[in-house]
Parts: sequence; C-alpha cells; structure tokens
Amino acid sequence: MSLLFTPTALRRLKLRNRTVIAPMCQYSARDGFANDWHLVHLGRFAMGGFGLVITEATGVTPEGRISYADLGIWKDEHIPGLTRIVDFLHAQGAAAGIQLAHAGRKASTPIPWRKGFDETEEEKPGVGFQSWTPVGPTDEIHAEGKNFTKPTALDAAGIRNVIEAFVAGALRANEAGFDLVEIHAAHGYLLNQFLSPLANKRTDNYGGSRENRMRLVLEVTQAVRAVWPADKPVIVRLSVSDNDPAGWQVEDSVVLARELKALGVDAIDCSSGGFDSGAIRSTPGYQVPFSAAVRKGADIPTMAVGLLGGDPAADEAVLANGDADFIALARAALDDPNWAVHARHALGEPGYELWPNQAARVRERDRWLKQREFAEQDT
Repeated sequence: MSLLFTPTALRRLKLRNRTVIAPMCQYSARDGFANDWHLVHLGRFAMGGFGLVITEATGVTPEGRISYADLGIWKDEHIPGLTRIVDFLHAQGAAAGIQLAHAGRKASTPIPWRKGFDETEEEKPGVGFQSWTPVGPTDEIHAEGKNFTKPTALDAAGIRNVIEAFVAGALRANEAGFDLVEIHAAHGYLLNQFLSPLANKRTDNYGGSRENRMRLVLEVTQAVRAVWPADKPVIVRLSVSDNDPAGWQVEDSVVLARELKALGVDAIDCSSGGFDSGAIRSTPGYQVPFSAAVRKGADIPTMAVGLLGGDPAADEAVLANGDADFIALARAALDDPNWAVHARHALGEPGYELWPNQAARVRERDRWLKQREFAEQDT
C-alpha cells in the first residue's frame, strides 16, 4: 500500500489516510454562522476520500475575522451549524478539524472578489456587512493603500482576552464534535505578527527577543492544550519563513516547533509568507523544504502544503523521502474534490472502498471502459 493511503493516527484520532484538506476561506458566512455553502463545500471533500478536512480560518472573536463573511466560533450560537458539518464529515469517514484564528491587524478587509468595500447601503444588510478597527502587536498598519485599516495596539488586558478567546473557541469546538484543532500562527495574522520582527516592534515581554516574540503563541497553545481533550490532537500552522531576510526564518520555526512539541502539539502545518515584503516563487511543492526542515529539526510530524496534488506520485515521494507525514491540498482539491479517490487509483491501489456507497457505479463504469484496475482484464 502507498504511504499516502496508509491509515495513521494522531493520539487516538484514527485517520483513514494521509490526505488533508487545508483551510480555505470561503467568505460566505453572516455573523460567523456556518450555512449550507460550508456544509457542501467541506462535505464534498469527505465524499471524495480525504482523511482529514479542516475548516477555514474561524474567528475566535468577531474582530479577529479576516472579513465580515468569515466563519466564527466566538459564541455558543455558532455551535449547531458547525456540528452539522462535523456530523456529515464523520458519516463519510473523514476526520473533522477546525482552524482557530485571529487575523490581528489583517482583519476587517474586503471580500476578495469585490473591488474593495464597494457594498452599497442597500446591499449591506443582505450580506451582513461589518467593518471595525482591528488590533495588532502595535498600531502599525499592515500595508498602506491595500484596503487595510490602522489597528490599535493590544495592551496586557487585550492579550489576555486573546488567549481566553482561543480557549473559549477550543471548548466550543469540542462541544461541536471536532476531532482536532489547528491554531493559526501563519500568513501574517495575529500570532504570526507577534512572531515576526517585521510586525512586532513591541518593547515589553511580548517583543524584542525571539523568546519574547514566541511568548503569545506558546501561551495560546498551552492554554488550548489544557482544555482540549487529552486524546484529541492539537496542531499548529506556521509560516515557517516570512520569505524576507529581515523576518522570521526557518531556524526560528525549528526552535518554536520544539517548544510547541513540548507543550503537547502533535504536528506542524508548514506554510510560509504573509507579509508584503516577503517574496518566494510559487512552483509545485515549493514549500515542501519548509516541512522537511521542521520535521527533521524538531522531530515532529508535519503537513506539507503549496501547489501539491498535481502528481500523486510526486506527493507519495514527499512522504517516502521523509519530508512530511501528511499532504494538504487546497486549490487542487477545489479543482477536483475527488482528488483522493483519483490519486489512490493513480498510485495503483486496488479496490473502490474509498468511494462512497452511493458512487458504486464508478466501478461499473471502469469495468466497462476497461480502465483503472480493469485496464488489463478481458472482461
């Protein structure tokens, strides 16, 4: 059996394979509530054979959302809609993860497919429009002239509130039935802002040295791990590098990953970037080296991301080479929600067990067309 489709486990969470749906913002919620779009969007990946499906960045506070149309988990009323999604993912054999997030100074931004905040007064009630002043490590704006808002700097009480919001979000996620939580500390959002010298210009215990800049993500992680069930995994998404020589570097992430592992983190989801000054050329597998460096340097399981999914054999090689333990897809899965079942066939795995029962006729079609495992048979 291929490594990609070998069952595995994180703590007591059993995963049918090592394929993961990475978080993908859908900008389709109102007041943080999950709706039919989120159910169908995430559910189709479970039907398509993926092992773990992780929700989009889900705001632990209303002001922590990237946009007004992001999912939220800052109030109990959000739980039933999320439970509906979790129950469907489980019914299709997939594990359900949720990404707990706070956008920090990158919050309150426009919906990507609109031309800035172009909602008319007539439209705003229908789409649930909101705008607000974000928070950050300092009052420095993320970028000028790009629809970002100047934030207010978090004080000591504000930092405590952030930690408490992540804890409350984790408690609600458990009540909703999620199997795994991912703490979002990547892509230039709040926890990444505290980590990176590109954004963190504080002079207190949360700024300056690397140890100080790591303090918030470690405190959030410790607090979440303390309330999250011991038999369920916690993972952390990192921008392993800011892709800027003046920013956070791979060696910093290795040090942080060791600290996170000591706090009970079970895997690192390895991405990069998030600040305007960062630059990296996007090619297939371009972020796999980040996963390899963290996996080797911190001795912790990792997820590889970044334009994967174009060639299942190449993805299998990432695991075989010891560069990652999981393959996480986003854009490739949007293009083909059945990528996992297709990749399993492409890697020569026999059988159709990963297909839903309702898709049994796919096997009949393959037999009639003499393809996949029927390619060399006469009947």
